[in-house]
Amino acid sequence: MTTVTATRPLTRPRVRALLTAAAMAGPFFYAVAIAQMLTREGFDLRVHPISQLATGSLGWIQMISFVVTGAAVIALAVARRRLITEGTGRRAVPVLLGLYGGGFVVAGLFPMDPQNGFPIGAPGGPVALSWHAVVHSVGAAVAFTALAVACVVLVVDAIRRRSTRAAMGHGLVAVVMLLPMSPTESSVQIALTGAVAFTWTTMYAVRLRRLDR
Repeated sequence: MTTVTATRPLTRPRVRALLTAAAMAGPFFYAVAIAQMLTREGFDLRVHPISQLATGSLGWIQMISFVVTGAAVIALAVARRRLITEGTGRRAVPVLLGLYGGGFVVAGLFPMDPQNGFPIGAPGGPVALSWHAVVHSVGAAVAFTALAVACVVLVVDAIRRRSTRAAMGHGLVAVVMLLPMSPTESSVQIALTGAVAFTWTTMYAVRLRRLDR
């Protein structure tokens, strides 16, 4: 059965702060992204992935959003390691969550290439990938894959604890993270996949925060 460490009084507020930051990761990321989608000329989610908001003169906004969000997910990894001391994945899950957050930090530091008419003045179609666009894609792939593996580990733990609801929830997220990209609707699919990932992040952070009492 999953247990919680008896943290010292001075460390409890710090753990709660880490979990609060993690819970806000998804809402923060999508609030920033949606604000840009509505205000930056030429952006169309049906054509341009959210990552492409990191290009152009205002691209720094999305770059910071990626890095801050990734750091908040890493905060979840740290809090999870401090709280959960027994059960399947007590060591693996924090590492995998750290990779999930780290992947987003990398994706933020290395942006995509301007293409498909965004930002205004960019080539009207796809372009050959630059080295930093390749690093961006690898970072994003690592993030979602690490989350999928973490959820698989949590499924095993939930089954051992006979928690059917938790097993189903973690399992569903793992499946979504591992779905192959659509060749025609990849931008929308990536946005929805991210929404699922961050919904899980918020819910898991809230659950851990309730345990830390």
